[in-house]
Amino acid sequence: MTMSLSKGARSSHEHLTAAACLFRSLADPARLEIVQHLAQGEHRVVELTGHLGLAQSTVSAHLACLKDCGLVDSRPQGRSSIFSLARPELFELLSAAERVLAATGDAVVLCPNYGQGSPG
Repeated sequence: MTMSLSKGARSSHEHLTAAACLFRSLADPARLEIVQHLAQGEHRVVELTGHLGLAQSTVSAHLACLKDCGLVDSRPQGRSSIFSLARPELFELLSAAERVLAATGDAVVLCPNYGQGSPG
């Protein structure tokens, strides 16, 4: 895996640590589903709760996490907020992940360390 480093950029270790943090921010299925919905357009929390079937507090907490990571933006509209993707590159990342998953089949799901049956 090659992650380009521009002149004056962080060290390779710092860059990879930041990349790992990005992937951890997306490591929850609910957050990924929120990002997928936001990739289709702006949503309010109430709309996302309807799509995901999760409690408002849970959706709000996931949105706060994504916003803290700089992946989601919000703007006020009346008494609510409208959420959108902050970075269009996130859509490209998810598209690339779908291609990797299609190419590897069930290998990630069956992984003893990170798959569905893993202890962590």
